[in-house]
Amino acid sequence: MSAPVAVSGSGSIYQRKYGRWEAAGHVLAPGTTRKEALAKLTEKIAARNRGLPIPSAQGSLAAYLTYWLENVAMHQLRENSHTRYAACVDRYLIPGLGKKKLTKLTAKDVRTWLNQLGATCQCCSRGIAALRDEPRCCAAGRCCRKLLSPLTLTHIHSVLKSALEHAVREEEIPRNVARNVRTGTPRPRRFEPLTADEARRLLTAAQGLRLHALFELALHTGLRKGELLGLRWGDLDLSAGTAAIRRTLQRTTVGGLTTLPTKTRALRTSHRPPHPLKHHHEQQQREREAAGTMWQDSGHVFATAQGRAIDPTNLTRAFTMLLRKAGFRRIRFHDLRYSTATLLLEQGVELVVIKELLGHAHIGVTAGVYAHVRLRLQRQAIDTLGSLLGTTDDPDDPPTAAVVR
Repeated sequence: MSAPVAVSGSGSIYQRKYGRWEAAGHVLAPGTTRKEALAKLTEKIAARNRGLPIPSAQGSLAAYLTYWLENVAMHQLRENSHTRYAACVDRYLIPGLGKKKLTKLTAKDVRTWLNQLGATCQCCSRGIAALRDEPRCCAAGRCCRKLLSPLTLTHIHSVLKSALEHAVREEEIPRNVARNVRTGTPRPRRFEPLTADEARRLLTAAQGLRLHALFELALHTGLRKGELLGLRWGDLDLSAGTAAIRRTLQRTTVGGLTTLPTKTRALRTSHRPPHPLKHHHEQQQREREAAGTMWQDSGHVFATAQGRAIDPTNLTRAFTMLLRKAGFRRIRFHDLRYSTATLLLEQGVELVVIKELLGHAHIGVTAGVYAHVRLRLQRQAIDTLGSLLGTTDDPDDPPTAAVVR
């Protein structure tokens, strides 16, 4: 007869004769053979000796994700970021992996699910087609193959990694299995920066507008929309033509128009032409006198005609009207920031200087976003060297390829 086996989770508490209390528990390491069971037991003892946590969470991944959103992410993320994380959890993670036990989740589970998610039409899986007035996609028997972009899949994977990383820190699980899953690097978002001639035409069209100084500063400095709207007069040194970038203005679901720290917490100084700001300051003083008792001094450099902060949505509308006036193609306000960096790169400004100007946390972000510009500059450099050495491409030969690293 085999020896009796204790039940997993059972234990006992007893007191030694010198007064100290001790507790002993029993956790099964199941195996089909004695050798496998011994190997698992040895592994758990070794993990304990190395100080690794023993998994304790018995709940589902859905329960932990809900806890993480409400008690951890809520206090670490900005409101808009938390809203995006919550949408990702509710729309993708919980329906796809929520029933899995937190301690039983494996890298294979994550990889298999991500592959399936990336190959699934979202109209079909989420029933979007059935909600339309006219049957389309799967409801009409013709799938539109509306797939998630690589960027969205990377974001979903990142949210899962963040949640599991906190579970490791709280010693709920021994390791973050999502970190063992590698996703492809998404292609950078395409954008259409303005050429130098287009930038000059845009500024000419903006002459006489209330926010002419804002559009000029956007192109001269590459500041984000929220950073421009969050500027206060106390941040500026008009004599030196500099500004301390301390905050950003955003609209949130709960707080409305809210001032938040900049995306990268490090304080940076932006250099700017003082003349547009001086003229803008004089214009604001005239508006203040005209508003009289209706003036509400928010302290912002760029404010409404009554002194209140400008809603980012209203700035977008003003920018769209400027594009129509100038006869430009439709671009985003954020493309002005890309235009600044592109023009600087084309003028030979070092990447590290552009990184500091734009406020990127890592130079890899700057290099990745503007890779297409660097390839064109490499081509020009190779052509210049060819002219110097007296070797030029034959018109019938394919163009010399830039080196891609």
